[in-house]
Amino acid sequence: MASIFDQFAVLRPDLHLDQHEVGPDFYQRIDRIYNGFRSHTLISAHHFTEDWPTWEIHPKGDEMVILMSGRAEFRLKMESGEQILELASPGSYLIVPKNTWHTAAIDQPSSLLFITPGEETQNQVSPPV
Repeated sequence: MASIFDQFAVLRPDLHLDQHEVGPDFYQRIDRIYNGFRSHTLISAHHFTEDWPTWEIHPKGDEMVILMSGRAEFRLKMESGEQILELASPGSYLIVPKNTWHTAAIDQPSSLLFITPGEETQNQVSPPV
């Protein structure tokens, strides 16, 4: 039996799931295996003890974020201004709309599950103005 923290799953366009060991070269490896992650979705989980150091965006689809434990506050840069969404109880989730810059502040050690359209994902220290 695998742990979602040690093995992430890649959902292929044919809806088959592939499991991949997490390691230092994980993102480069799956980018290479899945041709830039075109039309694939990553199912992953991470533990956080501090705020995210960057913002990210997923141009090819919505991302679902599910709180497994702890507490996290997500900041989304929307056309109408910044939106703050709090995940405060296990099982609560949010959907980050396609093409929306986002980051997270971590109030206490937290575990989050992500369902992410990986193609063309970008990370930056701050979102464009």
